[in-house]
Amino acid sequence: MNFDDKLSILLVEDNELNQRLMKISLQRYNYDVAIAENGLEGVQMFKSHKFDLILMDIMMPVMDGFEATAEIRNIESIELSRGYTPIVAFTANMINNSREKCIEGGMDDILEKPFDVFKFREILNTLPQINS
Repeated sequence: MNFDDKLSILLVEDNELNQRLMKISLQRYNYDVAIAENGLEGVQMFKSHKFDLILMDIMMPVMDGFEATAEIRNIESIELSRGYTPIVAFTANMINNSREKCIEGGMDDILEKPFDVFKFREILNTLPQINS
């Protein structure tokens, strides 16, 4: 992947400070960032826009990250022309949200808070949908 490519990223995160910090960090690398404040809003934004990647918080009000991911994967299975959108879990609680649990829940990988742009870019390198 060429990191100069402009990716469209949906950040689904309820914490305003995390939203601001991540948006600034991601925009430094030329990524377009849209923000949803909870899983339900994230699903609604997914329905109306095409994103290259979704960064999904796990613990959120209204609809958590696992519920939102399941809904997104359901939409993709019905609307095949949408294609597949990689979803990376973003969590501060690695003990209760293991990589295996996230993969089983339909996510592609997991990124621990606080946001580490270098780890994020390593994950991007492993996603075939981003690198094709």
